[in-house]
Amino acid sequence: MPYSFPATESPYRAATPRTRWWQPLGTLLVVAWLAGCAGQAPAPDVPRQPDDWQRQQDDLVALDTWQVAGKVGLRTAEDSRSANLDWSQAPDHYRMLISGPFGAGRSVLEGKQGRVSLTTGDGRFEASSPEALMQQQLGWSLPISSLDYWVRGLPAPHRAHDQTQDELGFPKTLQQDGWNIRYRDWTYAGSLWLPSRLVMTYDDIRATLVVNQWQPEAMPDGASNDTPSPTSSDAAP
Repeated sequence: MPYSFPATESPYRAATPRTRWWQPLGTLLVVAWLAGCAGQAPAPDVPRQPDDWQRQQDDLVALDTWQVAGKVGLRTAEDSRSANLDWSQAPDHYRMLISGPFGAGRSVLEGKQGRVSLTTGDGRFEASSPEALMQQQLGWSLPISSLDYWVRGLPAPHRAHDQTQDELGFPKTLQQDGWNIRYRDWTYAGSLWLPSRLVMTYDDIRATLVVNQWQPEAMPDGASNDTPSPTSSDAAP
């Protein structure tokens, strides 16, 4: 299983945030939480089949090492932003390189057991968890620890959730920790069907993740996906 840092009990906003969320550091932290992904992957030659989702359940749960590249769009009542993101995940470590058009340059969110750091042009910030780092810098937090499950189409374990399926038995919606996740599209990579477009909402926050490359690297059967990713992307908030 990928290492997950402790999650906050629920997403929330402090009554008086110390930093306006759309300032560069705040935007980067939110984008980093989305951990996510960009550009729409090409449709596979073979379409999804009704038994595919159940067939791959054990492999999905066992998947703990991957690389994802793409774009994330974020919209709130005040503003909308987008950024490119490259995410490398391992069982005890993750690294997210964030870059985009909002003028903050390249930034890196990196997590190891017990510590997480964010390095930007403004310096290096550390905390015991991604949630604590966001709370420290922004005055509010998000359930970062669930995303490594949601991006695989799985609910985070040991917490209540509701889920619906599409006509082929794949996840269609997932409600957990107050968030509503809608799975809009899928791609085939390394012998697995994986989400390629997700829309996540909580109150006035709407996040869209569009994946252009899923690269599982430690599959049980040793498979990997070496298909080049397209350069175009669309993750409009």
